[in-house]
Amino acid sequence: MTDLESSLATIMEVFHRYTEKEGDKHKLKKSELKDLINEELPALTGQVKDQATMDSLMESLDTDGDSELDFQEFMTFITMVTVCCHDFGEHHEDE
Repeated sequence: MTDLESSLATIMEVFHRYTEKEGDKHKLKKSELKDLINEELPALTGQVKDQATMDSLMESLDTDGDSELDFQEFMTFITMVTVCCHDFGEHHEDE
């Protein structure tokens, strides 16, 4: 597989590893999303410390209002994180 194909496969595998913990096996509950962020994106952990931040994040991502994230909603989160990291890297490149 190419680097990009491997990255896509990894994103899908990580999503399903966390959705399988409880409830619907194809959606992330808020607790599963929090575990995923803490374990897979530890650099963001400082940003998602309190319940209010987690509630706000979940509410903004949960476009269908079912209190869970399906894969498309999860990919919105991954896209937002990726864009922020890219922008941060570009900003620091210019310094």
